Amino acid sequence: MADWLTVLNHEVIACTRCPRLVVYREQIAREKRRAYRDCEYWGKPVPGFGDAKARVLIMGLAPGAHGSNRTGRPFTGDASGKFMFPVLYETGFANQPNATDRNDGLKLKDLYITAAVRCAPPDNKPLPQELVECSTFLDREIAGLENAKVVVALGKIGFDAYLSYVKRYILKHQDALTDGLRELFRSYLFKHGARYRLPDGKVLLASYHPSNQNTQTGKLTREMFVEIFKEAAGLADG
Repeated sequence: MADWLTVLNHEVIACTRCPRLVVYREQIAREKRRAYRDCEYWGKPVPGFGDAKARVLIMGLAPGAHGSNRTGRPFTGDASGKFMFPVLYETGFANQPNATDRNDGLKLKDLYITAAVRCAPPDNKPLPQELVECSTFLDREIAGLENAKVVVALGKIGFDAYLSYVKRYILKHQDALTDGLRELFRSYLFKHGARYRLPDGKVLLASYHPSNQNTQTGKLTREMFVEIFKEAAGLADG
């Protein structure tokens, strides 16, 4: 792991900036779900995971209460991960189709996974201020992922979080957003399969989140998800 990423991840894991999230993540880790009563829950902020030289970045929402909040690794040990990792394996981004715990041997190739919020939020709904607090970690993480060319946003919150990052990126280099840029950002609408070339030079791909609600109802099918990551791979190569 790159030195800058090791430092960042240590800071992420130690974070206590959001009192509501601290209380919730620790409560879940104590009470546990019956199916996992013999497991030791992670119960802390979950750092990003993957290849620090990746050209493709996944932007998720937040850790699942009994998934990442239990295992300590994004999309590991829950239904979303069981749907996603076989697709990543099929499209060449993972060395195996399964993700059960931090020591299961999973490695990502040319792919890095992060999230808008690093702690499990009640009802999977982070508050605006919690997104702001986590954005400081996100900005440093994206800046360090120097080879990233394509961002796959899973769900609207992840999509909006990346657009917010790009606005902050622009404002670091100029005093304000121009009227033209404001109009441009208004044109970035979330819908599955949408593709946008952003002012930071990266391509943003939008996908429905691989949540149980989406996959069990057929709103997001395996075929749809495979197409997203095939497109991401092609754009990274291009």
